[in-house]
Amino acid sequence: MRSCAALLLSLSVSASCASAQTGLYLGSKAPYAVGQDTTTYEAAPAGFAPIFTEMVARHGSRGLSSASSDLAMYSMWLDAQSKGALTKTGARLGPDLLRIIQANALLGYGVAGISAPGYGNLTLLGIQEHTQLAQRLVARTGTLLTSVPTGSRQIVVSTSGVNRAIDSSTFFTQSLGNTVPGIASHIALTPALTAYPVNKPVAQPAGVNRFQLYFHKLNAKTDLPATTDPYYPTYQSSLQYQSFLASDSIQIGKINSVTYSQTSYAAAHAVLYTLFTQAFVDALDAGTTSYLNTGSYTFNSSDGKFTTTVTGDGTTTLRNAVDAADALYAVYQITPAMVNEVPINLGKYFPAGTLPTLNYISDATDFYQKGPSYTESAGVTYQMSGSLLDDFFNEGNAIAAGNLQHAAKLRFSHAEILIPFQEELGIPSASQPVPMAQTYTFDNNPWRGELNGELAANIQWDFYSDGNTLLVKMLFNEKETDFPAACEAARVAPGTATHFYRYSGIKTCYNH
Repeated sequence: MRSCAALLLSLSVSASCASAQTGLYLGSKAPYAVGQDTTTYEAAPAGFAPIFTEMVARHGSRGLSSASSDLAMYSMWLDAQSKGALTKTGARLGPDLLRIIQANALLGYGVAGISAPGYGNLTLLGIQEHTQLAQRLVARTGTLLTSVPTGSRQIVVSTSGVNRAIDSSTFFTQSLGNTVPGIASHIALTPALTAYPVNKPVAQPAGVNRFQLYFHKLNAKTDLPATTDPYYPTYQSSLQYQSFLASDSIQIGKINSVTYSQTSYAAAHAVLYTLFTQAFVDALDAGTTSYLNTGSYTFNSSDGKFTTTVTGDGTTTLRNAVDAADALYAVYQITPAMVNEVPINLGKYFPAGTLPTLNYISDATDFYQKGPSYTESAGVTYQMSGSLLDDFFNEGNAIAAGNLQHAAKLRFSHAEILIPFQEELGIPSASQPVPMAQTYTFDNNPWRGELNGELAANIQWDFYSDGNTLLVKMLFNEKETDFPAACEAARVAPGTATHFYRYSGIKTCYNH
């Protein structure tokens, strides 16, 4: 049997293959992994049937979000080439990097449903992930969605407003339409927000809610709410979080201690010495040389009908061996998601044992900046996600009150939303901070980018009713997942392994 790593380099890759991620060390850029065999879901208690479902999902697999690490690494390669400082292996790297730059520059061209070609778009694998996610949602919820076309219920959709999230919603809902004939006319965007910014309100596009699905980057220019607005606490928490990212000395120090450790330098040198002469690498470490993501490159589509130019903005700098190896790793991370567009195995440039170290740097950075972080940070990384949890409960409350207008609420967003939301929910693998006196490692914490931040990651709540009692079951990456231990009294059979909880008890548990 071929390994998933090999299959990811074939053009027939499937989302089921992507679930076998072990050994690729992709961190939060891992293609989606279905968390559980969907034929093994626990049956609902006797007399209960699905009545509503809601979800928040990260966009699907994408290309590089911007021309940064790839251009910086290519600039370094060009300089080494001009100085005769490439090894035999290193000589092959430049053409591979240029192919990847080209693939990202043209990404999405000719693909119906992609808003605008270029960096940051969904790949064909990302489209497939959301297409299949929708199909499994229909299958899992029985007659809930298949009966929608015969009634007046709606499927409500909301996004962050960013193209790849919008496009993910488009492919997801198209898949619903293809799977359930007649359901398309029942799909509706959430109403446009019209009160922001409060000093000069502008009607935003229907279906966009930044307070719930882009809360990590709220700003006065587009999002300023009145102090009496329900979203004002979210806005304030977002500003606190952004300040934390920019200036918190503990968070920055922890990341730097991992990134520039002796272990990291050893791995970085192992990578770079296979590509460049030692003298060339030594000059980088000494500060004699450095490299930016500069340069302009023009590419044409294969049909000659589309031309685009990529120009680096000079904001990414490679100052030492770790920066350079980490930049190459960042490009490597995304290539399995781009297997259909540019089937290049960059793993060949990483000597044995180096990928785990670079993966740890990536995960530690995500852990401290997006994840549980350090205990004394007092939840600054996830407090802003309370507005999303409120929306989950608002939808559940409507069902509990007998308002069945919505059959489903579907939300599409980003890792910066999914990761904090897991912490807000108290999912054990996602919500354990590390004391300031310690440093996050794979040995002392279960948080992993590949699990907690993978592409197309999702959290779903399925609701069931027998006409009197409302139950809810949570799925994390489509795996039946317990609510926190503090919610045990809400479980329909406390002390057992059932994943069904009384919704009234879950409301109490989360103080909603």
